[in-house]
Amino acid sequence: MAPLPSHAAAARGKTAPVTTEPVIAVRQLRKSYGALEALKGIEFAVTRGEIFGLIGPDGAGKTTTFQILAGVMAATAGEVAVLGTTPQQARLQLGYVTQRFSLYSDLSIAENLRYSAGLRRIPAAEAAMRSHTLLRRVDLHRFTDRLAGQLSGGMKQKLALCCALITQPQVLLLDEPTTGVDPVSRREFWDLLAAVATEGVTVVAATPYLDEAERCSRIALIYGGEIQQMGTPDQLRHSLGFSRIELRAENLVRAETVLHQSGGTIVDIQTFGDRLDVMVQDTDQGEQQIRTVLQDHDLALTDLRRDVPTLENVFVHRLRQQGEDPPYIEFPAYRSGKEPGGIAMATEALTKTFGDFQAVKGVDITVRYGEIFGLLGANGAGKTTTIKMLCGLLPASGGTMELAGETEHLHRAQVRSRLGYMSQKFTLYDDLTILQNLDFYCGVYGVPRQLRREKIDWVLQTCGLVGREHILTGSLPGGWKQRVAFGASVMHEPDILFLDEPTSGVDPLARRQFWQLIRDFARRGTAILVTTHYLEEAENCHHMAFMVAGEIVAQGSPSEIKYNQPGHLVEVISPQTQAASDLLKQQLEGWRVSIFGDRLHLVVDDADRDLEQVHEWLQAEQISHPL
Repeated sequence: MAPLPSHAAAARGKTAPVTTEPVIAVRQLRKSYGALEALKGIEFAVTRGEIFGLIGPDGAGKTTTFQILAGVMAATAGEVAVLGTTPQQARLQLGYVTQRFSLYSDLSIAENLRYSAGLRRIPAAEAAMRSHTLLRRVDLHRFTDRLAGQLSGGMKQKLALCCALITQPQVLLLDEPTTGVDPVSRREFWDLLAAVATEGVTVVAATPYLDEAERCSRIALIYGGEIQQMGTPDQLRHSLGFSRIELRAENLVRAETVLHQSGGTIVDIQTFGDRLDVMVQDTDQGEQQIRTVLQDHDLALTDLRRDVPTLENVFVHRLRQQGEDPPYIEFPAYRSGKEPGGIAMATEALTKTFGDFQAVKGVDITVRYGEIFGLLGANGAGKTTTIKMLCGLLPASGGTMELAGETEHLHRAQVRSRLGYMSQKFTLYDDLTILQNLDFYCGVYGVPRQLRREKIDWVLQTCGLVGREHILTGSLPGGWKQRVAFGASVMHEPDILFLDEPTSGVDPLARRQFWQLIRDFARRGTAILVTTHYLEEAENCHHMAFMVAGEIVAQGSPSEIKYNQPGHLVEVISPQTQAASDLLKQQLEGWRVSIFGDRLHLVVDDADRDLEQVHEWLQAEQISHPL
């Protein structure tokens, strides 16, 4: 591809001209699958150099829209123009990254890129130059000889983006491209998208991460095959008509319960790790109500601050207006859980080697019954390998393990029957119906026949799939698959539960439901080991460990880890977020600067001294900011 714009040019706000003539024009687009109307006359237009976000819950019609825009599916009715012609005729100018990895698993990273370039007859020397530039931008340049099938989920998605960009498309279609990608890689991914948009590439993207959606020029919220609202992130936030209050209290669970019961001006409450987001109709009245309610219940308030609503607040509220809020149904438990506090699993100097590659290096962790333990780290850090060893799916190369009181032969049926495991990759059978899958797993896990119907009904109701139980599982959107897989992993009431990225690709309302269920299982004494790339989710964990290159580098409670982190975190709000980020990454170490929604997060050593320097840098490039 042509050289990416320099950080300095981007920081000065020099972008490719954005014309008013739409690159993509969609009018009254409809798509039906038999009696099911997936798209119901949607309309939108996207201009050159714009990043347009298509945001909606599972089954909203996003993937259908992408397939029609990419020319791989015909519309039932309506008009679609891409680059002034039909999608089929424009396909050579399109890059398309699907939800599922669509490259060749038995080819290496370098071979996949050469193959993609060869399809468009790009000269070998030019393809090699573009490959080098792209792989460095997403930190894959060190793994060019690794087979794609051996890559982590996040690395696969970054490779798919590189293969789409190597052909220098004019339009880039991205259907949830960062699902399952760690936060650092997602940052690199979206920095690259911002760079190619600056060059004039038109980007249409779907994402379940709403902090990513904040980086879009405009957003369309789609539910039930219809676009309900469209505008800039700022327009959508202000359209909500509510204010947001962040609060922290000593007993957050109890605080959430009593505030929910208090009514008044409170519209909604969301848990985000160690804080609550409270949506209120009136800010002053809301703050007074919060203080009064907590005081009446002897709950100490540790922090309270006002802020504007987030896109997640908008998304959740609009979904609830559409009746999309999944029901909370208590799990039908028939066994008393383990007594909290006892050791459920532990490792000492645990190692795993594949040939010359050491994937896990001397890991020591202890997880107790009733505890939610978060194992965090970038893609390829060794998290899934550690879980597979603990489950008995992989033999360890060294070290010791204890699981459910056993230290040997952990793969035995007597041990595994006490475990629940939801893997990173969807583990149910695509060619069976939802009901057949759930009935099969009841049998595998030994759920008594007289209890199976009730357990299966609980999964169907919790997932919002009542009446759809005879659909083939392979036809479900990714988020619904995750919900069914979670249900299948807990029907037998395991003592120990392994959840490897359970909420990957799941919309915010469903994620909230997931974590409510996870907390409920922990309160019943289940030991839970979970991995996640949503770091706000990770703050729901009682204890967590960070893995880097197979090693534990930090361990403790969320509060302890944050307290021990050196430096100070400050926010910089600017209408030129991308330009400010590009400039500051020139001046500071890259890890100190990250875009988070509509603002920058900076890690500085000395706030008074360093912020003055940041102010001077931004001022010199005429980038507006409130510092």
